[in-house]
Order: sequence, then structure tokens, then C-alpha cells
Amino acid sequence: MTEQLHPITPPPKLVGEWSTEAGKLNLRTPSNLVHVANRAAQWGADTELEACCELLKQKGVPAWSLLRAARRPKPPSLKRVALLRLDTLNADLGLEDKGMDLSQIRRALEALPDD
Repeated sequence: MTEQLHPITPPPKLVGEWSTEAGKLNLRTPSNLVHVANRAAQWGADTELEACCELLKQKGVPAWSLLRAARRPKPPSLKRVALLRLDTLNADLGLEDKGMDLSQIRRALEALPDD
């Protein structure tokens, strides 16, 4: 059946690409299905979000960019991850009575751009 019954049904070519991708990952049949389903769900959610943002833009609603930012937040920057890991390391060392001054490393990380 080539007819799309729903406007967010992924095109057959895209489903084929996901299936091939799953096969290259050497996933067995049930895992292939899960992989393809996950990719389809993400594609559908992204398609719906873009349609909603476009509609809000067309209607002159400035909050469309807030909607995208809230529903697809950017991952933390490398700087933020490094600072969090430094805090964890500092706490772990303190628990083992091996604390040390990590302030120079913290200042160096904080001096990096926020990306």
C-alpha cells in the first residue's frame, strides 16, 4: 500500500533508510522494528513541531521560537558538562578525604566561551 493515510506518515523511502540503518547495526528483527519505530516517532514529532511553529509564525505569534526551544532543548555545552563533572569529582574527593584545590581548573573552564 503506497497511499498515506495520515499526514505525518513517513515516506516509504525514509522508512527504507531507517530499516537499512537498523540492518547495518546488526540488529535482529525485533530490534529492527524498535529502531524503525523510534526513528519514525522522532520524525513524526519533529514534523508536527515544525508544522506548529510554522503556523504560529504565519499567524504572527512571536512565541513560536519559545515552543521550539522548550520542545527541542539544546544539549548542555561541553563547558557546562565539564563544570558539572568537576563538581562531582570535587565532591567525591571530599567524601574520601582526598580533597584538593580545583579552583584553577574551575576558573579555566569558566573562562571558556559558552558555545
